[in-house]
Amino acid sequence: FSPSQYDRFELYRRHALPKQAVRKVIQQTLGYQASQPVAQIIAGFSKVFVGEIVEQAQEIQMRRGETGPLSPDHLREAYRAYQQETGRVGAA
Repeated sequence: FSPSQYDRFELYRRHALPKQAVRKVIQQTLGYQASQPVAQIIAGFSKVFVGEIVEQAQEIQMRRGETGPLSPDHLREAYRAYQQETGRVGAA
């Protein structure tokens, strides 16, 4: 890893989605009371999904020749590209 890549990896590794918030979203979306292990698994998959979208948004930003923080436009375009590539949201 380059120093900047290592710093990004460390930040990624240290961050975790709050399990209680994940359980609340599961309850509101599915009407299912998720156990702690299920919430932890979904939080892990969600973290990977967000990482993929951010990575793709950075590639879009570089292709456009832009610098600075990612904009909502970069993220929307990355999400559209992800949907086109996979055919649906969250597909591996």
